[in-house]
Amino acid sequence: MLQDLYLQINSPDVNLPGAVAKLLLSMLLGAIIGIERRRKGQIAGLRTFALISMGATLAMLISIYIPQVYLGLKNGDPGRIAAQVVSGVGFLGAGAIIQMKGSVRGLTTAAGIWMTACIGLAVGAGMYLISIIATLLIIFILLNIERIEQRHNFLWESKIIRVKVHGVLSDIQPLRAILKANDVHISDEFIKYDYEDGFTIVNFMVRSTSRVNVPAMFDDIKQHTDPISITITNEMNL
Repeated sequence: MLQDLYLQINSPDVNLPGAVAKLLLSMLLGAIIGIERRRKGQIAGLRTFALISMGATLAMLISIYIPQVYLGLKNGDPGRIAAQVVSGVGFLGAGAIIQMKGSVRGLTTAAGIWMTACIGLAVGAGMYLISIIATLLIIFILLNIERIEQRHNFLWESKIIRVKVHGVLSDIQPLRAILKANDVHISDEFIKYDYEDGFTIVNFMVRSTSRVNVPAMFDDIKQHTDPISITITNEMNL
């Protein structure tokens, strides 16, 4: 009995026990990835990833089933529907990407959605071990690569540092020197002179790591320029 069930699950032909086992496995693998994304506060979580993985598995089963049953071809082309899954899941990935006033969030989740769909296709094709290994590798990347990036100072963030000062600021070199001294890289800069109200706004587009001591840097700027305000943001506002 168990041997027959094992043979059916591992059979290249589509059958009920094998299809159910594949759907359950893909649901489990997708849910594992979804749990990690939900833990990071992403909108796409356990249910989304589980459904994507199961849907891709079902698409692969249909791709295999139709040539076998309706066309009588053991070597049909099961890749047609599967190819549409790989391209079509891009719409879900695009929905997970959020543009927030100069910064983009959700790229990792979008990549995870695409990869989860591929895992579902692999499960549907009977590549069980490869699917499990791929899931473990994804979890390793999501959990550990970020820690490695933080530990070795690889995570650079793009920000806008805005300094508003009284009068017309003719020399911004001291501000550049302060940012450089705090390991902040200036990508570009924009200046607004308001002659009517008598103030200057300097916007620095910068890249920095999370290790930068922002309060200390702002204190340096305050001592050298006597600013009206200093802000750090993602939004450009001249």
